[in-house]
Amino acid sequence: MGELLERSHQLSALREAVAATVAGHRGVLVLLAGEAGGGKTTVLRRFCAAGRPIERVLWGACDPLFAPRLLGPFLDIAQETGGELSALMAAGAKPYQVAASVSRVAQAVRGTVVVLEDLHWADEATLDVLSLLGRRIETIPALVIATYRDDELDRGHPLRRLLGELRDTASVRRLTAAPLSAAAVATLAAPHGLDAAALYRATGGNPFYVTEVIGTPGAGIPPTVRDAVLARAARLCGAATAVAEAVSIAVPQAELWLLAALVSDAAGALDECLGAGILEVVPAGVRFRHDLARIAVEESLSPYRRIDLHRRAFQALAAPPSGPPDPMRLAYHAEAAGDTEGVLRFAPAAARYAASIRAHRESAAQYARALRFGAALPADERAALLDGRSYECYLTDDMDASIDAAEQAILQWRRAGNPVRQGAALSELARRLWCAGRSADAAKAGREAVRVLEERPPGRELALAYGVLSSLSMNDERLDETVVWGRRAVALAEAYGDTAVRTYCLNNLGTMELLAGMPEGREKLERSLALAESAGLDESVGRAFLHFGWAMTRTRSYRLEPWLDRGVTVCEELGLEVWKLYVIAYRARMHLDLGRWDRAAADAAFVLRSARSVPLLRLLALTVLGLVRARRGDPQQQDPLDEALALLAGREELQYRAPVAAARAEAAWLGGRGAAVDGITREVLATALDRRASWVTGELAWLRRLAGIHETVPGVAEPYSAQLAGDAKAAAAKWTGIGCPYDAALALAASDDDVSLRHALAEFQRLGARPAAGIVARRLRERGARDLPRGPRAETGRHPARLTRREAEVLAHIQQGASNAEIAARLYLSEKTVHHHVSAILRKLGVASRGQAVFEADRRGLLRGAER
Repeated sequence: MGELLERSHQLSALREAVAATVAGHRGVLVLLAGEAGGGKTTVLRRFCAAGRPIERVLWGACDPLFAPRLLGPFLDIAQETGGELSALMAAGAKPYQVAASVSRVAQAVRGTVVVLEDLHWADEATLDVLSLLGRRIETIPALVIATYRDDELDRGHPLRRLLGELRDTASVRRLTAAPLSAAAVATLAAPHGLDAAALYRATGGNPFYVTEVIGTPGAGIPPTVRDAVLARAARLCGAATAVAEAVSIAVPQAELWLLAALVSDAAGALDECLGAGILEVVPAGVRFRHDLARIAVEESLSPYRRIDLHRRAFQALAAPPSGPPDPMRLAYHAEAAGDTEGVLRFAPAAARYAASIRAHRESAAQYARALRFGAALPADERAALLDGRSYECYLTDDMDASIDAAEQAILQWRRAGNPVRQGAALSELARRLWCAGRSADAAKAGREAVRVLEERPPGRELALAYGVLSSLSMNDERLDETVVWGRRAVALAEAYGDTAVRTYCLNNLGTMELLAGMPEGREKLERSLALAESAGLDESVGRAFLHFGWAMTRTRSYRLEPWLDRGVTVCEELGLEVWKLYVIAYRARMHLDLGRWDRAAADAAFVLRSARSVPLLRLLALTVLGLVRARRGDPQQQDPLDEALALLAGREELQYRAPVAAARAEAAWLGGRGAAVDGITREVLATALDRRASWVTGELAWLRRLAGIHETVPGVAEPYSAQLAGDAKAAAAKWTGIGCPYDAALALAASDDDVSLRHALAEFQRLGARPAAGIVARRLRERGARDLPRGPRAETGRHPARLTRREAEVLAHIQQGASNAEIAARLYLSEKTVHHHVSAILRKLGVASRGQAVFEADRRGLLRGAER
């Protein structure tokens, strides 16, 4: 049985209610509200399937008929019970007789649950029976649950009057099946690769819509959703249907003045739409409760009706009663109406506006809209649109689209006879190509940009071209070339007062100096960030945090730790998706080095779920995830490392190859395959020596030493130089000083001192590093040591997620939707103890909520065989 996200409160309340009826012989009426598709029936089915103390369930429902069945729910119940109630119903019983008979039926079996579904469709006689049951509920030892759609109750609905009469007491309780939160939708969407934010926007968290969309990926609106929406709309009168159709084409809402322009005399018909729950009132006007419902209605329109409504909306919005016209809405309606002139007038303006408010996906979409209608534009105008689209796609992790637009822009600038803009577009193409992992193509485009621009008088475009070559050299960790091209770029940028290029090149120079072990690089990088922030250069702001993360993790400079959390926040605020993911990837590595392995795995998993078109992002996250699993001795540790290795094809930069080589070498050593370390690391070590990358050199040289390869390696960073020189204690002290406990223990692992080896063993055991602990323990035993400290319990060590037996039990109950209080009662624990177990489960699974814990546990097969 699948998990019900965010329904544990409702299930717990229902269980408490039925327990109260059994223990106290006093009935409880629960009024369960929620919108159509809100999951009320699903909650009830899960509740009723739980067994004791529920002994019998009597289930009846109202139907969406034009003439509702008289006493419909009780007819259903009578068919099941037979006897007195069946005879009464056949004889045309009055409501008071039905209520009395239901009371007697409930008294006959202790633990009876009576479910009355969809009372928004109930006839008056059914509501009379419910009213009588509600007033007498304390004398009926049963749980009565009445469900209804609260979004379909207008002010005069008879059920609304009844609900007002039933006051909340210990015996009359109200529950709501609220829409799912964005976090719950994200949990459901994650295994299907869907855009969780878009899914939440389209469905509003409605469980029915969410599950149907997930069940029919890529198929537009699922037929089940379309049928449900159109069936609901079919009950509207003609005038109300016209209002719903008009609102369906108005995005994001229909202001009342706009609705009046689209539909004559809309006021009365609007009330019917609101009462039916199809539309809702928002501060700016009215809209559909769910965008999927809006789309279903819009798609049902005839082509003529749809185009006519969009044309009239365009005309009305072009001259609003107050304020300036909204270019985004006008571009949308112009396209829908097939108005080329309108699209080309408003879509570029909408794209620029969206970019100004950092809505970069919307900006990219608006540029694409203009380009679809711009085939006949002059070459320079079309090239400018392509430049804009390329940049916005670059900011939103859509590198293929960005590269395609940049290549088209270059062709258009060439046709327009504008070599300066052509050269600038080549420089931008070089940057996009590098991000997409196409380093050789990036270098070719960068050199071509310089060639084209050096044939013209110098200007800011040439400064940028020099800066891009400096950046490409930095990414390849070539110090001299980075400095040469960077200084040329800065000189030109200062001559032409170009802050953007100066900021960009200060970043290149500062990052390269930090990677090369030159502390003065930090000042340049910080100055680059300050200039970018003051000048509003969003991309350069994100780039500064990205490169702080790269340099910090490469050189283990974790005194700068707050920079990464700040970087994530800033990049998110600026709408810089790729840069945010880079910072999170480097934060994952930082957590790994600082011994926070659960947090490292969680950050890495987030990057892997989110990254779309930048291979380096996946590679960084995969190596962290592989190392976490290898260090813990978890299963499937080789899978992420194999995928990372596959990503290296055609890529020679050290920042690609070093993390993979180090992770694979360490995993090989931990797994008893030390002979493989030489082949894994030899070529990368040679590249690191050539680039004077002292930290990479040290890490690889130490891994080779652990594997039994003794060699002299120059240019090694501390603390690795102390380790290689045989001073394990000094190295461990330095690692401890910079906050890296695993590396400190690893430095001691090769020691010939029993005290140091015991210290390493204890630290590995504390971290949960079972393979390394096993290696050190064997060394100690070989040296005659006895009474070694035990690590975690064997059963905990064998569990794939390292859960204790009790934690595994608690997880099984979480999967069943139990609250902490319920788990405490079932396991005879205090609620505080359960809370601690739940916190430990979330930490070990690397998730943030109970729902995510169940999903992750199910994905990893941890719940197989558990009680469902």
